[in-house]
Amino acid sequence: MPYLFTSESVSEGHPDKVSDQISDSLIDHFLAYDPNSKVACETLVTTGQVVLAGEVKSEAYLDVQDIAREVIARIGYTKSEYMFEAKSCGILSAIHEQSPDINQGVERTKKEDQGAGDQGMMFGYATNETDNYMPLALELAHLLLRELAAIRREEKVMTYLRPDAKSQVTIEYSDDNTPQRIDAIVISTQHDDFAKDSIMLKKIREDVVNILIPRVKKKLPARIQKLFNDKITYHINPTGKFVIGGPHGDTGLTGRKIIVDTYGGKGAHGGGAFSGKDPSKVDRSAAYATRHIAKNLVAAGVCGEVLVQVAYAIGVAKPVGLFIDTYGTSKVKMSDGKFVTLTTSVGDELAKYVGHENVAVVPFSVFDGKILSKQKEKKHQRLRICLPGFVSNTRRVLWIHF
Repeated sequence: MPYLFTSESVSEGHPDKVSDQISDSLIDHFLAYDPNSKVACETLVTTGQVVLAGEVKSEAYLDVQDIAREVIARIGYTKSEYMFEAKSCGILSAIHEQSPDINQGVERTKKEDQGAGDQGMMFGYATNETDNYMPLALELAHLLLRELAAIRREEKVMTYLRPDAKSQVTIEYSDDNTPQRIDAIVISTQHDDFAKDSIMLKKIREDVVNILIPRVKKKLPARIQKLFNDKITYHINPTGKFVIGGPHGDTGLTGRKIIVDTYGGKGAHGGGAFSGKDPSKVDRSAAYATRHIAKNLVAAGVCGEVLVQVAYAIGVAKPVGLFIDTYGTSKVKMSDGKFVTLTTSVGDELAKYVGHENVAVVPFSVFDGKILSKQKEKKHQRLRICLPGFVSNTRRVLWIHF
């Protein structure tokens, strides 16, 4: 029986995403000046106001107001009529020192012994639906908004666009979980008040179908372009008007778009957000690590779809649990439990590269307390791992990229 699956995305100007970007920009600056910074930063944005709160342990001092204003301006909130503008908005900082009770469980002499910043379970997911191994509905929802933002910045067509927007894509699947067609697309985009409501709505709907959709299709491989069809149901600004938006229309908070940030409802989620957290927070670093594992398994052709879970206890370096589910798509003669054992052994190999000049070390992953996550631009290293039981005409190998 065919079924429908839906994912949504939000633009850089969505109030929750404004908050995420401010929190993450603060993280970037703290780590740039002090790589050992411990930061947990939350941001609230509303009409004409930004509130920063959180806990920090760092040798760096930052002008947090300037950083927040730079982010807001880059996103595009630069006009007073938006009721939230980079130069004029008020910014209140309530950031204070990290609790020593937490810090004593995290700090260690050796980086590889550093304890996890909190308990919890984190998930990584990958699928062969798209070239970057992300779920198709989510990838299309993201692409719609990336192109919409590009059009807004170009200022050549659709010049009425404002920063806030949301998208949603529904795809019809066959019984064997193969995408058949796009069933529905929802686009809600903020805009200038440039004409009568009915005229504005007609113009925006025409522009989305005739300008945005063709640009999106051009960026897709042929197999996905074929999913677009004349029977797609378009819901474009279905309320009829979207002039009031951004933080003036809705209050934004860090960490409220965790499904948009991950897999659009596919796989699973442990509940923790990414933004505003340094790498000692396993909500972020372990989720990145499990995605790394999942993506490599699918990219190597080991399986068509996979979910990886890892769990931690606060203050403990090594994970308390690791789980892998290939959803019955495994192409090798081994159980999902065997994949867990193999993944741990791959982690042991990766650990040999900790401290390599071309990689930075970020602890707390399933790689026995170590993850190579922030690669420099100079080189990309990789390891050759032979997978037992995965043999065709030639020996298949799993390339681990970092």
